[in-house]
Amino acid sequence: MFLLTAFALLRGVLVSAGAGITVSSSVDGRELPIYCVDTPEKKVALSFDAAWGNEDTGKILEILEKQDVHVTFFMTGGWVESYPDDVKAILAAGHDLGNHSENHKNMSQLSDGEKKEELMKVHTKVQELTGYEMFLFRPPYGDYDNAVVNVARDCGYYTIQWDVDSLDWKDYGVDSIIKTVTKHKHLGNGSIILCHNGALWLVCKSE
Repeated sequence: MFLLTAFALLRGVLVSAGAGITVSSSVDGRELPIYCVDTPEKKVALSFDAAWGNEDTGKILEILEKQDVHVTFFMTGGWVESYPDDVKAILAAGHDLGNHSENHKNMSQLSDGEKKEELMKVHTKVQELTGYEMFLFRPPYGDYDNAVVNVARDCGYYTIQWDVDSLDWKDYGVDSIIKTVTKHKHLGNGSIILCHNGALWLVCKSE
């Protein structure tokens, strides 16, 4: 059985590099983000993208607390501005706050200056709201190129993707989400699982 502990795994990207944790790298001239964490431990990282909607965030936090699970929420600037109390609640509950850009644009299509602005606008909002300095960035739509990874790095961010997509946004139902994740061919030690806080079936029957 895997232990869901995104907080520890994704923070391990920074604090455990000397212990065999693999971070982003360059292959044949291409800059790669982090798709999973290289660890011998049976742990996976659960992450939630928060860009639209907020009906279930409180319920998600209740379930996570009940199960003693800590995760990472990747938030857009618009979401942070619309739901500041929930941003504070996420952090207060011991979860990590991640950057999902200001406006959820395709980052690879922007100039380097625009990329930096997309990152730092939401960074500043979260810092002023909570005092927390985010360092994990998930590009909207998973869209990236060398410049996206490099600009994020220059802004003090690790670019985080995923190797297991729950496909919760397709609204196929609870059983489908569970099967998609648990039977995924890439699921293994250090996997990063993608979910969304606004998925229709995410909290249904989860208790």
